[in-house]
Amino acid sequence: MSNYSGNEFGNKALGFDAPTQLPRDMAQNRAWQDANKNWWEATPMRYDWREEITPEPNTKEYFQEIDRRFLESARHYLNSGAIPFDDLIPFDSLADKDVLEIGVGQGTHAQLIAPHCKSFTGIDLTTHASQTTRRRLELFAIKADIQQMDAEEMSFPDASFDFVWSWGVIHHSANTRRVLEQMARVLRPGGQAVVMVYHRSWWHFYVGGVLRGFFRGQFRRKGKFHHIAQAATDGAIARYYSRGEWRDTTAGLFDVSAFRIYGLKAEVLPIPAGKVKTILERALPDVVSRFITNRLCLGTFLVADMRRTTR
Repeated sequence: MSNYSGNEFGNKALGFDAPTQLPRDMAQNRAWQDANKNWWEATPMRYDWREEITPEPNTKEYFQEIDRRFLESARHYLNSGAIPFDDLIPFDSLADKDVLEIGVGQGTHAQLIAPHCKSFTGIDLTTHASQTTRRRLELFAIKADIQQMDAEEMSFPDASFDFVWSWGVIHHSANTRRVLEQMARVLRPGGQAVVMVYHRSWWHFYVGGVLRGFFRGQFRRKGKFHHIAQAATDGAIARYYSRGEWRDTTAGLFDVSAFRIYGLKAEVLPIPAGKVKTILERALPDVVSRFITNRLCLGTFLVADMRRTTR
């Protein structure tokens, strides 16, 4: 069954009814994680919601096209130097570090990070992502350890890694707090983590929700802003946090040293996708969209720089 209708995402985890809700018991935790795994197995992160990818899967051309789409989108909201994402990933300091990535997707970040660190390990809940990323790194002759693994139940020994990277993943897990507990366990003392989770900005979550609810009749079908936001977001579960809520979620595990907020250019224009929106996006200068999403903190990407709590 398709997870995407062309207008909204479906097949959401039953009982997920609030932006930062955690499962009430282990039975619900298992049910949500099963829904999560099934969703991403059926709809891997290929950035092809509206435009088909034509190269043969698992070829160099296929991975290069995925990277082009993802990195071109990121270029509009993120400063980068010689290496994409070097404003967030400390490439220069990773040479003696053991690095873990949670949620490898199609392997874009794995290919960027692995050549710069002492060792790279990537995990993903799904068979598709782990196999695809393993194949990518083999094609490009990059040494890495890619495993299929639930981040809520990591099998690594305590204190195995120096740095953890995760981009847009752990808010989709059945229990984000359990992932953070595992991250803290496998990080060495003083270990650093940089993660991106979804930000609940009033512009995208509420103003965008009003517009989607009105023009698509979702208030009648969905009932409240949370479910309207879920219909606009990929995954069986997608949590949206304020900065204060993220500090509360990480309390006792990590010290958050900095927050940065980013957002897609499309978020500045909360109108339905189509030719008009595409034209408006192209006409909108990056400096304007960055001011709105990044400087005014109205974007939906909440990036947290964190260190494992030592006290």
